[in-house]
Amino acid sequence: MKVNKPVSGIAMGLITDDENNPRNYTVLSDILGDEDHLGDMDFKVTGTADGLTACQMDIKVKGLSNDILKEALEQAKKGRLAILEEMNKTISTPREDHKPHAPRIKQMRIGKEFIGAVIGPGGKIIQELQNETGAKIVVEEVGEEGVIDIVSEDKETTDEVVNRIKELTAIPEEGETYEATVKRIMPYGAFMEFLPGKEGLLHISQIHPFTQAPHSQAGFQ
Repeated sequence: MKVNKPVSGIAMGLITDDENNPRNYTVLSDILGDEDHLGDMDFKVTGTADGLTACQMDIKVKGLSNDILKEALEQAKKGRLAILEEMNKTISTPREDHKPHAPRIKQMRIGKEFIGAVIGPGGKIIQELQNETGAKIVVEEVGEEGVIDIVSEDKETTDEVVNRIKELTAIPEEGETYEATVKRIMPYGAFMEFLPGKEGLLHISQIHPFTQAPHSQAGFQ
């Protein structure tokens, strides 16, 4: 999932003179970790140029005053914006996609009635798909939909799984052209698998005459 805006973060630390009643204090800005080990506060703040997106705090003192917290947030804002400025010099908007070899998680939604076609009898189809592609596929029924999570190591694998699931759940449309595999030949024609698990009869009257190649014969008797 793409982020809407760039996000930067900074860790704020605190040095006080009295952990029970901190009056003299210094708020630290650091992203290296020393403020956590040596100081009295570890306050991590992240956000965009418009506001905060997340924060987390650990403290070793009894509590913090409003003045300390306000100063820490103001100082964190200045630090975040400075980091954002440097980040935007390199990249200011999300890329269209991850790099091809980056692991990824993709979610698909299908009609509830197609869940069985994806899983197969005893899980046969989904197990074969996982073994052949190396992807992990999780199917869950949510309301009237089947939610499919695909976890793979690269884009090529993800695309292959998505395409094969689309084939398993496709509804044949009149007038469309499909590549098909001959499954059975009969005197009156051939049964063709044009989508996974979906066959149709190609009547002999609809078969275009084959051109005879040297040393080979093709056709129906």
